[in-house]
Amino acid sequence: MRSCQTTTMPTILLLLTLLGVLYSHGHGMSREEKRKFRNQVVEMFDHAYQNYMDHAYPADELMPLTCRGRVRGLEPSRGDVDDALGKFSLTLIDTLDTLVLLNKTTEFEAAVRKVLSDVTLDNDIVVSVFETNIRVLGGLLGGHSMALMLKERGEHMQWYQDELLHMAKDLGLRLLPAFNTSSGLPYPRVNLKHGVWGPDSRTGTETDTCTACAGTIILEFAALSRYTGDPVFEAHARRAMDFLWEKRQRNSNLVGTTINIHSGEWVRRDSGVGAGIDSYYEYLLKAYILLGDDMFLQRFNIHYASIMKYISQPPLLLDVHIHKPLLPARTWMDSLLAFFPGLQVLKGDIRPAIETHEMLYQVTKKHNFLPEAFTTDFRVHWAQHPLRPEFAESTYFLYKATGDPYYLEAGRTILDNLNRFARVPCGFAAMKDVRTGSHEDRMDSFFLAEMFKYLFLLFAEDEELLFDVEDYVFTTEAHFLPLSLSTAPHSSSIPLNKTSNEELDDSNFDWTCPNTRLLFPDPAFPRNLREPIRSAVDRSCPRPAPYREPGMGRPPLRAQDFMANNPEHLELLRRMGVSLIHLKDGRVQLVQHPSQAVSTVAAEDGVRFMQEMMELSSQQQKEQLPPRAIQIVSHPFFGRVVLTAGPAQFGTDLSKSSTGVRGFVTIAEPYSGCSEITNAEYVQGHIALLQRGQCMFAEKARHIQKAGAIGGIVIDDNEGSSSDTAPLFQMAGDGRSTDDITLPLLFLFHKEGNILLEALKEYREVEVLLSDKARDRAEGDCTTEATTPTSFEPVGQSQTSTLELDESETPCPADGGRSKTERDSEKGEESERDKHSGSRSVDQLLADWREDLEAFQQMERDEL
Repeated sequence: MRSCQTTTMPTILLLLTLLGVLYSHGHGMSREEKRKFRNQVVEMFDHAYQNYMDHAYPADELMPLTCRGRVRGLEPSRGDVDDALGKFSLTLIDTLDTLVLLNKTTEFEAAVRKVLSDVTLDNDIVVSVFETNIRVLGGLLGGHSMALMLKERGEHMQWYQDELLHMAKDLGLRLLPAFNTSSGLPYPRVNLKHGVWGPDSRTGTETDTCTACAGTIILEFAALSRYTGDPVFEAHARRAMDFLWEKRQRNSNLVGTTINIHSGEWVRRDSGVGAGIDSYYEYLLKAYILLGDDMFLQRFNIHYASIMKYISQPPLLLDVHIHKPLLPARTWMDSLLAFFPGLQVLKGDIRPAIETHEMLYQVTKKHNFLPEAFTTDFRVHWAQHPLRPEFAESTYFLYKATGDPYYLEAGRTILDNLNRFARVPCGFAAMKDVRTGSHEDRMDSFFLAEMFKYLFLLFAEDEELLFDVEDYVFTTEAHFLPLSLSTAPHSSSIPLNKTSNEELDDSNFDWTCPNTRLLFPDPAFPRNLREPIRSAVDRSCPRPAPYREPGMGRPPLRAQDFMANNPEHLELLRRMGVSLIHLKDGRVQLVQHPSQAVSTVAAEDGVRFMQEMMELSSQQQKEQLPPRAIQIVSHPFFGRVVLTAGPAQFGTDLSKSSTGVRGFVTIAEPYSGCSEITNAEYVQGHIALLQRGQCMFAEKARHIQKAGAIGGIVIDDNEGSSSDTAPLFQMAGDGRSTDDITLPLLFLFHKEGNILLEALKEYREVEVLLSDKARDRAEGDCTTEATTPTSFEPVGQSQTSTLELDESETPCPADGGRSKTERDSEKGEESERDKHSGSRSVDQLLADWREDLEAFQQMERDEL
């Protein structure tokens, strides 16, 4: 989502009125304060970029916890999220134009030389078409546009002869085979060396892609065509956009999330503005801005009207079904929709942008970061946060539109939280769980490409910029494409309105945007919009009731009546297309496939049943405890390693302790803890480590408490288990009173437990802090609120509910193990992950700590 100037075409003057109005409300932030925060943004960028160059380059990304590069094939597979990695120094290319924006022209010139001398694209590797287009092709084109600008100024890049553009065309040609389909929609993946169909390509069998994956090509491909004069790229991107438009649901004018690239049938019919669809809408509006084709604006306005009619429930944006847009598809929102207020600013619809942004800001303040997904009453649904920039993006655009210093304070909050909770010695680490403050060993390239651009622009004055950013369109990855491309020569063979005989209807155009001086005659008006939303988040507003169509009546089976061992209930589930799967750990999964229902009505009953089941789970989870944190605070970890742990339903409630329980760990003997502790002299005053199994959890707790322990940690005996792939649970009692247990007991899966055991083996004395959330190193505390997500989540194209049946444990909310696939869609689990989970990644992690201990200690001294 990106700013643009409007001097190149009369048809885009609508943006000038909006983005040209900057005025101050009341007593805003002084220029000195803004300069201080701008300089802070630059320092944070330097910390991230230099650590990538020092510890990761030429790898694609930095692993900030272990201070090394992420090389695909050498690390355990993370599923589809790894498709962004192509052994082409992803982070460096993605960061090129950020260097120029931050006035680092010398570093930019050096970086361009490194790309030209070191990076090769002829790699036998399968990559995501979507990610490679927005990050690598977009990065090369953004770098090219910056190189041309600097060369024209006569100060830098005088040697430059379009080398980045030549590399961009080489990459574009390597992506083109993915578009060889009957529909024109691209395959989701392509082999950079062998294309799609070759015997060595290892791809080309996919049938589905997400809407955003196919609809977020036009800006980069059109820019490539207009820079090079070769129309083939723009033509393919237009064909894909045209096909998506033709396949929209004609009554609702909405598109689904996933589509079959051969038949054009919608695979997932849920529709929203978040993951899977988001940047399709963004590129419709921006294609109009960049290319001057009125058809793109017409399509965007038609879609936008439907979004505001069906999906927007201010301040919420909730997915619906494209064929029944009054029927909600889910009761939670994902963090990628945070870009939408920024898009509404470009559209000129300021009021709903303010309202949705305020809701997102309050959720951010509640959890320190936007969780990957959160419920309609603002609790955590998926707990991860991979340092996404979309909220900062919308914050910047709202400040540009309103001049309200409130948005500068929002930017300050983003800066503070990044430094307090995500900053580590080797960069910035993604949050594995926003509730506990635990980290994930990843720093995605988009963090450098987008986050620091928007934060720098938020605090910078116009005269402090090397160039006028409003002469450029921002791509979805925040790369700069000049608006002058709208008048660049391009082949007349490119059809401007290829697939439709529709006449342009002026009623579908908003030719002007409201003047914000008239929209906000009272400077307090934006504040008046925000106040009720802030109160709603603070009160945790109730969920909306599931929609009931008139005349449909009640479904034949209510969620609260369901019993998994009732044959009649199982038959009713079968008729509704719902199947029951027994898992190895004693739980059951409910999965709905509407196509397997006996009728359309039965399928709709199944949808309602699953929604009821999610609501029922949500109510049950409110009574359950959130995950806890085990933070290794002794040398050489100093609080940087935070392990996500499951709580017990007995013993000390760590959420009521302001300090937690801190102590050195020791292994209990016997390790099972199922009989009297024989090494009580070592356990006394320590936190005892125990192995799961052989007896009840409460029995283990009583034995170590009798030995004088101050706490206990139970480590899973199932080799390879990890909180990354398995849901946490609460350790239940043994059926009798547990009031006699007064110490805290926490549970670690095998992978996390091994980290603790290996640390104890290496350093002998390991001190940990047991608490409800990780403590801020700088201040000794943090403000993350421990909240509980639902445990029923859509899985793939089905809706899945998970029920706990084992009497010794009850489900504990977890983050769902989701990451983005194709930047937008949910992360899938692959068998490769199972092969490498557990011991391998732990061994690598600990080996790297041992090898780099001296350097790690030096970094600690530098940080202090």
